[in-house]
Amino acid sequence: MNADERGRPVCRGPSASIRGLSLLFQTGLQDRDRLRSQATTKSVRIRNVKRGDLMNRTNTLTIRTPEGIVFSLRLAGPVTRFLAWLIDFASIMALTLIIRILLGLLGVISQDVASAVSILAAFLLSVGYSILMEWCWRGQTIGKRVFRLRVMDARGLRLKFSQIVIRNLLRSVDSLPGFYMVGGLACLFSQQAQRLGDLAANTIVIWTPRIPEPDMDQVLTDKYNSFRDYPHLNARLRQRVSPHEAGIALQALLRRDELDPQARVDLFREIASHFRKIVAFPQEATDGISDERYVRNVTDILFRTRASGK
Repeated sequence: MNADERGRPVCRGPSASIRGLSLLFQTGLQDRDRLRSQATTKSVRIRNVKRGDLMNRTNTLTIRTPEGIVFSLRLAGPVTRFLAWLIDFASIMALTLIIRILLGLLGVISQDVASAVSILAAFLLSVGYSILMEWCWRGQTIGKRVFRLRVMDARGLRLKFSQIVIRNLLRSVDSLPGFYMVGGLACLFSQQAQRLGDLAANTIVIWTPRIPEPDMDQVLTDKYNSFRDYPHLNARLRQRVSPHEAGIALQALLRRDELDPQARVDLFREIASHFRKIVAFPQEATDGISDERYVRNVTDILFRTRASGK
């Protein structure tokens, strides 16, 4: 970790910019533990967003990485979280009913014992369901997935299993005296819309809006792409570049105007260097083009299988 002329910490090396950009565009869902090494150098700010109705009442968690990249996480409001819980509650009741029916079909125990087992199963499912689903689905349950919600660490780090257990064990307290009244009030008065279980586990629940597909013709202009003169290298590039790497390059182009000028230059230099190591194009194809143009040409090949025709 080095510092620029302003004294700001800056990550160096081919993997640093790739990792920093990955943190921005894979929020959620992937590799949050990579922020641990940068946790002491990033700034976090909570910005209140006023809405006209309770459904959309939320805050925005804004994080700035050392590379000068800023991204925001929309915090889920109490009403949306309650609706997600209703779906999870219905799922738990359905599973409990199935268990009770199976016990009745077996006929090996009395009706009273079957009822007791059903009550015990409902209790275990109410706790174990959320723990299992949030761990296997990276912070999501069926209800959260329907409403595009996700549990994550309050600092933007990777969610730990211990945090999942703590927040779900305190669910019974949040549900008092009924229908999550305590938890709902805590969400309303908490700056980060956290119920008591979230406060104890240091977790938040974010809402991920549906992002429309980017206009590829706008991102990838119809300028001449010298790389297309080498179809065998194009095929090799598509074979070796993972969807994760391709997505990073595309998002870098989409958000390039939001970066600081120096961070933009450094970022595209590192991404271009990364792609040069994967497939080396002849010198006559790369002479006179900038690193950003290099990344644009590579992204054009990865996302558009045919030339534009110009």
